[in-house]
Amino acid sequence: MTQPLHIDIVSDVVCPWCAVGYNQLRVALERLGLDAEIHWQPFQLNPDMGQEGQNLGEHLRQKYGVTPAQSKQNRDHITRLGAEVGFRFNFTDDMRMFNTHDAHQLIHWAALSGRDTEVKQAFQKAYFADGLDISNREVLVGIVADLGFDADEARAILSEQRYDREVREDMAFWQQQGVNSVPAVIIDRKYLVPGAVGVEQFSQILSEMTRQKG
Repeated sequence: MTQPLHIDIVSDVVCPWCAVGYNQLRVALERLGLDAEIHWQPFQLNPDMGQEGQNLGEHLRQKYGVTPAQSKQNRDHITRLGAEVGFRFNFTDDMRMFNTHDAHQLIHWAALSGRDTEVKQAFQKAYFADGLDISNREVLVGIVADLGFDADEARAILSEQRYDREVREDMAFWQQQGVNSVPAVIIDRKYLVPGAVGVEQFSQILSEMTRQKG
């Protein structure tokens, strides 16, 4: 029996290209009928972002020099790409960028029971489709509770910052491996695919990897 592919995905909850890239990968895996073990690895686009967050358009202007017209064009393009692989974006003018450190701690917790993909996707849906503040601890607790996790335990994890060290160590590790932009998809710990490259390219890469594995 063929062993499932080991796939690490370095990404941030508030990264739209990460949502697109994962779903492109998911579709490619489904088309090829391949099994994969997905391991989510943390990355923060804005680790110093304050609790109040920042208007997304303002943030993009300050950080990247993106004009309002360019921002709309980018959002429309990302929205189309998301729709092609079953992910819904609902960009609004008052959308905000948030700090995701607490979200990554709950994803780390979910990984201990093999449910990190479920939680990661729920957080991305909450942010991109539902417009929720995923830096708000009660919002995060509510999301994981809806998935059947213990709300009191989730609340305690965030209050204690129980997985703060693990998340920071994981982020540092991947940065040391040269990952400085996301998404970064690492297949079988040796083949790096940077960015949302599309269903067809993911399919070609996965097909080649499975041939090499025999």
